[in-house]
Amino acid sequence: MTTTRAVAVAGPEPEERAGAGEQDSERGLATAEYAIATVAAATFAGILLAVVKGGGVKGMLTSLIQSALSLG
Repeated sequence: MTTTRAVAVAGPEPEERAGAGEQDSERGLATAEYAIATVAAATFAGILLAVVKGGGVKGMLTSLIQSALSLG
């Protein structure tokens, strides 16, 4: 009769894995990138709103719309 014995072998500890230091240094990087992109988008929207609400742009858009409607 043959007896088989199973032996559990633990994997490497997190510190021993290749590139473990790189993963720790990049933790939260995607969240920071999303935060920066959100702030940039909000800033761009604010600038665009200020430009569109200005008198010169408003008059130009009104004349453009009126000329487009008068063509038909």
